Parts: sequence; structure tokens; C-alpha cells
Amino acid sequence: MKPRITIITLGVDDLERALAFYRDGLGLPTQGIVGTEFEYGAVAFFELQSGVMLALWPRTSIAHDTGLPQGPPNASEFTLGHNVASKEDVDAVMAQAQAAGATIVQQPRDTFYGGYSGYFQDPDGHLWEIAWSPDFPVED
Repeated sequence: MKPRITIITLGVDDLERALAFYRDGLGLPTQGIVGTEFEYGAVAFFELQSGVMLALWPRTSIAHDTGLPQGPPNASEFTLGHNVASKEDVDAVMAQAQAAGATIVQQPRDTFYGGYSGYFQDPDGHLWEIAWSPDFPVED
């Protein structure tokens, strides 16, 4: 397997609410919900960078497609990281997420590695780290 990820899919309980959070609240570009003509096909895609896509798909659809039982969500299983260019950018993205309806889990603070980061949860509980690190410069 080559080290390449092309789609990150987040299971959501309310697709319309999740779409509004990511599109209207965070400003991610999307064509909206597609695939509604299929019983378990409704999904929303967001183009990120370098060909990577973020998908929002109902948890019930993921359970149906995989054949696995739908279990309770667990926010501490993984995090999504979004690196920014400065400490000020961390604060700005965290404020934007909170205004969009995110729950702030950890206010931005200096980190052990010399950076600065904070955590929020989206309306479905997915955990995002917003970080600035001197070791990972970000060019916009």
C-alpha cells in the first residue's frame, strides 16, 4: 500500500446539520448533498488540498455499507489536525468554529513541542486540533 489518503469520511447523525457546520460555519467549499436518490447514498464532499476530500456520510449508511453494527461515537479514537501559519490563526479558526456551533474542548495554549494549539468538537463529536508549529510551516 502506498502512503496516500484520498478521502476522510466522518460519520454523522444529521447530514444537513453537519453540512451547515462545515459549509456555512467553517466555509469549506462543497456541492452540497449528493446521492439522495439512493437509499444509503446521501453524502456531502468537501475538497481539501492536494486532491484529498472530506466526506460527511450518515453513520447509519456507514453501518449498512460495511455490515458492522452502529456503535456509540467515541471522540478520543482519532483527531483531525489542521495546521495554520501562526498563533493568531489558531485563535481565529477556533473562534470561527465556536461561532459555527463547535464545542471548545481545549482552549489554545502553548504546547510541549514549542507550538500552539487548541481542540474543538464538531456537532457530531469529531475532534479537531487547530495547531501552529514552528516545525511545520504552512503556506497559503
